Amino acid sequence: MKLNKYIDHTLLKPDASFKEIEKLCHEAIDFNFASVCVNPCFVTKARKILVGSDVKVCTVIGFPLGANTIESKVFETQDAIANGADEIDMVLNISFLKEKQVDYIVREITEIKKACGRHTLKVIIETCLLENEEKRMACDCIKTANANFVKTSTGFSKSGATVDDVRLLKSIVGDRIQVKASGGIKSYEEAMEMIDAGADRIGTSRGITLIEQEASFTKE
Repeated sequence: MKLNKYIDHTLLKPDASFKEIEKLCHEAIDFNFASVCVNPCFVTKARKILVGSDVKVCTVIGFPLGANTIESKVFETQDAIANGADEIDMVLNISFLKEKQVDYIVREITEIKKACGRHTLKVIIETCLLENEEKRMACDCIKTANANFVKTSTGFSKSGATVDDVRLLKSIVGDRIQVKASGGIKSYEEAMEMIDAGADRIGTSRGITLIEQEASFTKE
């Protein structure tokens, strides 16, 4: 699979403009990216622009802290899907995970997965805030709740994806759950290191840069 189909072309900054969202969507069509990832208020707009293309609409839930109640996350999910979202990237409750509230975390993911129906659910665990054992615990919860992806990072915390974390997550979830590496991926080389470590999707705001660099590597 070519790099473009790994990429969730992302714009989640709080001051994103309508023009920037339009540009993001048209870029995603031009480069045939896997999806655009936008804040929930832009889902309807992105859906209208992307209709007829292969590019999916992805949005974020409980973003970026994950500290919302289960009920509010479920409502956000239902609203996003009603507005045209194809994929949901939720932030799990990091505080409750660190408190080892496993039943709560499984219930949270399960309820949101129900709200997703046939749509893809990615669970952001914010790896930079977790010890390895907590990452394992999170992955076990994700497997139990039958989500589709574990995702490394929001890109809004202390740091983003690392190759070591991607490799660790993949070793835990195996082929049953996919891995999305996100946060701080700035180059083609970094993206390929993530993919080689087991990433099935790359979340980045630098998708075009990565594709341009891929072209120059291919020529060499």
